[in-house]
Amino acid sequence: MIYQTKADRLLVHIAFLLVLTVSAFSHELPMVEPEAVGLSTERLSRIDKVMEMHVAQQKIAGGVTLLARHGKIAHLGVYGMMDVEAEKPMTPDTIFRIASMTKPITSVAVMMLYEEGHFRLHEPVSKFIPSFKEMHVLPPEDAEDSVQPIPATRQITIWNLLTHTAGLTYHWNGRLGQQYTDAGITHGLLQDESTLEEKMKILATIPLLHQPGADVEYGLSIDVLGYLVEVVSGMSLDAFFSERIFKPLGMKDTHFFIPETKRERLATVYERTKDGPIIRKSQEPTVDGALIYSTDYPYNGPRTYFAGGGGLVSTASDYLRFAQMMLNGGKFNGVRLLSRKTVELMTSNQLTKMDVDYGFGLGFGIVRDESDLREIGSVGRYGWGGFFFTNFFIDPQEQMIGIFLCQLHPSGGLDLGERIRILSYQAIAD
Repeated sequence: MIYQTKADRLLVHIAFLLVLTVSAFSHELPMVEPEAVGLSTERLSRIDKVMEMHVAQQKIAGGVTLLARHGKIAHLGVYGMMDVEAEKPMTPDTIFRIASMTKPITSVAVMMLYEEGHFRLHEPVSKFIPSFKEMHVLPPEDAEDSVQPIPATRQITIWNLLTHTAGLTYHWNGRLGQQYTDAGITHGLLQDESTLEEKMKILATIPLLHQPGADVEYGLSIDVLGYLVEVVSGMSLDAFFSERIFKPLGMKDTHFFIPETKRERLATVYERTKDGPIIRKSQEPTVDGALIYSTDYPYNGPRTYFAGGGGLVSTASDYLRFAQMMLNGGKFNGVRLLSRKTVELMTSNQLTKMDVDYGFGLGFGIVRDESDLREIGSVGRYGWGGFFFTNFFIDPQEQMIGIFLCQLHPSGGLDLGERIRILSYQAIAD
């Protein structure tokens, strides 16, 4: 059998229930019947049907879905295969490349240092990273000379970096992407033998896409913040995450580079074909214009570059701990990482003066108002996703967390994560 049967999946699920039952006595999130937290078992089964259908149609190899409410796990779904060719079933503790779901964690690290009084959010980042002091900016594309960079009219602030308003972009950008690639700037999804310090200094020599604070452009801002964490704390980003976030929260399977003893638990990445089923993605680097990425970066090659914008691997249960900390107002399992007021700031829309049709806080995308919803959900919901087809949401109104993990890129426009979020909301029964 290539794909896991319903019976096999049920056995895995039952085994995990036993593990979680024991874990509940260790002050971790307990698993309960959905009705105990106002959800419908019958309606939650629709998640299983949709996931199983996508596996059967070979649109995905497999995945893990998790839904928690009021601090208790009400749904844990394990589907299909983590490695189709090796006939390895997906498991509850399968490790996934979470890519940009790293960004909220780096943002939390920054805000922890902010709470310690190291800086204010509207201070120039050049106070700590001097190479970003004298920046240049590409002129608008419609300018007479749209190539020759001009001096920045203001400095990049820490707030600009947290909100992606600094003027940095990613390698897929048509105006700057090739410059990033030519300069050896990485994004965390490709092996790199350098360090954050080395690459951030090079990044500072490349023009910005727009004046700091003038527009919103998703990009390498959070990688710069990862280096800021290193400078201010005196620790590598890897060590800071481990000592200050992962160990306190009990996130034992979240790493920049996966230990050899855990490598067999890392899910394989697949890609959608135009008209047919998924195929296994090559371990050789993929070249997509100026964007170059690999799938074996978590275990093959140097282990010196800690990309705060996209480098982590994790599990559903680990990321749930992080998400529950946020939902709890900055604390989890008796450990406080942030104050409630800081969490409120991070999860409030910061782009009120920007001409954009979405909300963004300090590290999270945010549903601002009813016009943002378009489908069932709640105003104030926040979350993010990752390059390899992962996402999560946190809903303070409903006290609910949803996590969706697959390994697929390109996804061919598949909207499975959004469907699972809708199915999570339709299961509310109180």
